[in-house]
Order: sequence, then structure tokens, then C-alpha cells
Amino acid sequence: MTAVPSAGAVVIPHIPVVEPPTPRMPDFFGVDGLLGDAERAVRDEVRAWVDARVMPIIAECWLENRFPRELLPEMARLHLFGPSIPAEYGGGGKSGVEYGLMMQELERADSGIRSFCSVQSSLVMYPIHAFGSEAQRRRWLPGLAAATEIGCFGLTEPDVGSNPAGMTVRATRTADGWTLTGRKKWLSNGPMATVAVVWAQTGEVGDHRAVRGFIVPTDTKGVTVHHITDKYSLRVSPSSAMDFDDVHLPADALLPGVEGLKGALMCLNQARYGIVWGALGAAIHCYEEALAYGKQRVMFGRPIAGFQLQQDRLVDMLSEIVKAQLLALQLGRLKDAGQLRPEQISLAKRNNVDIACDAAREARRLLGANGILSPYHAMRHMADLESVYTYEGTHDMHTLIVGQAVTGENAFA
Repeated sequence: MTAVPSAGAVVIPHIPVVEPPTPRMPDFFGVDGLLGDAERAVRDEVRAWVDARVMPIIAECWLENRFPRELLPEMARLHLFGPSIPAEYGGGGKSGVEYGLMMQELERADSGIRSFCSVQSSLVMYPIHAFGSEAQRRRWLPGLAAATEIGCFGLTEPDVGSNPAGMTVRATRTADGWTLTGRKKWLSNGPMATVAVVWAQTGEVGDHRAVRGFIVPTDTKGVTVHHITDKYSLRVSPSSAMDFDDVHLPADALLPGVEGLKGALMCLNQARYGIVWGALGAAIHCYEEALAYGKQRVMFGRPIAGFQLQQDRLVDMLSEIVKAQLLALQLGRLKDAGQLRPEQISLAKRNNVDIACDAAREARRLLGANGILSPYHAMRHMADLESVYTYEGTHDMHTLIVGQAVTGENAFA
């Protein structure tokens, strides 16, 4: 039944906000011409799917704190899980640049969507493929590629973030395997996960050489998952803490191919590489939205895009995006040539996330009051990118990684 307003009440009609069509960013520096035909085809396929299937629902999902599970089969068919894993294990067999372009298009829509794929691919499938036994690869990778298995990555703890060598989660050897105890936090995909790759200390706390990785099915007795729901950021990405209460693991739960913290750090570098491209995608979408809005929003008798202040905003955004595009592409070329160094990933992650944060903020400001409404996306990107700025190595930590590389001096201590 429709409520009838009382006599004398002021009735304020609902005026829907119509989102203007968002044109594609002009290829201002001819970057498209630097891509091969296969690279463009991969990008365009994911872009078309994102436009058709993700953009119409993503604002609602974000407001509802909900990952769109119904899209998982389609994402698997696009090889968004394990794009760089060989096809024999169900992966996509894509190049580094192709993988990056896929992440760019996903994060045009939402950082949480890209994060879900990054965790599944770089933090779960990558270590199983790189460090696992052949039996572990055959057991887990096809299901993860098909999204019939969902993975999460346990490294961070409630009191251990930027110094992972200080982890306190412990794996103790037993007669027939291992016992895992402690708590991890900020496991993206955790509430949905069927398996976790967990990094644990097998020696003294602080001994980075004694850290080992374990494959832990989340239905194992003693594993408890705590869904984190009170987030202002990455609301589409499900997050959890995870307790391990004397969890017994068989001997073959251990990833045999790596010892020490370097294994976890190699996983992080894979994820950081995807973030370089993903953050660029978010920045591009914010620029596209701001430009489209500036052209159609009339103020003082003309579109606001015709005012100097707004053109300054748009040109600054475009300048930084073009530089970030070239940075990401060269990073991908180095990766595909086998010449990529961790400090190069750090520089690119630091730069591209920073300029994306700026682009989202300036786009929101150009949109004015409408910028806080859900039919527009800049403010959602802005909130999400604040997490991307922090996770997979904070902006400040990447500054010190690059600083050490260029000076030879360790400023971490």
C-alpha cells in the first residue's frame, strides 16, 4: 500500500539520476599500437564482458557488501583464474602483458573483483604451480581454474603486516605430518574459500629462513573462518580472519619446492604485478567518467568541461594515466622477457596506485554532489583504492624497497 502524505506535508519527488554513457578514453599517446593483436583481443574480450555483466550490478553489490558468485562460471571460461598457468592444469597460458590487460579491465569495474582474481591466481594457484608437487598441482589447479575450488592466502596476522618474518602462526612437525596453530587476518576470498595457502613459522619467530607454505583445506577440523563485514573499502571482496586450533595436516600438505619467506614474497610480487595494471584500470574509468560528465553537465550556460579549473583536473589525470600505461606495459615486457626485478614491481605498484587514488579523488570532485551517488563510480573507486594503497606492501614499504635498490642502503631498520 502506498502511504498517503498528511495534509500540508511537503512531497519531494524522487528524481532518478541517469548515468551518462561513458565513452572510452582516447588513446592519446598511441599506446594501443604498442600491443599485439592477441593482446588487444584478450583485453577487448574481458572489456566487453565487464561492460555487459559487471558494470550493471557492481554498485549494488558494493552497497550490499556482496561478491557476485553467479559470475564465477563465466569468469572461469574467460580464464580469469590462473591466466598465466599452463593449459594442462586448466590455466589460460597467457603472457604477462595479456594477464595485466585482463586485470586492467576487471578493475575498471571494481578493485574487489580484480582482487578476487589476483588472490585466486597469484597467491594460490601460482605457489601451488611454482612450489607444489605434481600431485598437488593435479589435485588443486584444475578446480581453482574452474572456480569449483576457491582459494585464499594466509600471510598477514592481526599484529603482523609489513614485517612478515615476525609471524607467530606455527607449524610443528609431528610423526605423520604437521600441527598448525595461530591466527591469520585479512585473507581475501576467505569466507568463500575451500582451500588456503598458509605461511607458518617452523623455527624461531623472526627467522625468515624457517617459514614454510602449507595447503590447508578450510573444512579441516580446527579451522575457523571469521567473516570481516564492517569495511568501508573493498566491499565486494570478501575478507576474513582464520583461526588454526591444533590443526593436523598430513605431510603432503607442505609445499616442497621452497623454503623461507622468499616463497611468500614471490607470491606477493605476482599479485603486485597485477595491481599495477588493475589500479591503472580504475584510474582510466574515473577519467572516462569525469570527462563524460564534464561534457554533459551544464553550469552557467555551458558544459563544465569548458572551464579552466576542470580542464586542469582532466589534463592532470590524463598525463598521469598515460605515464602509468607506459610504465605498466614496459613492466609486462620485462616480465615476459624474464628480466623483471622486484624493485621494478615496487616502483610501478607505488606509482600506479598513487595516481589512481588521485584520479578517483579528482573525478569525484569534478562530479560535485552527484559524485557521492551510486550511479557514478569514482567515489567507490576512491574508497577501494585506499585499501589497494595499503595492501600487498604499503606505499611507504615500496618506497623503501626502491630506495634500497637505488642507494644500496637498508632503511627498514
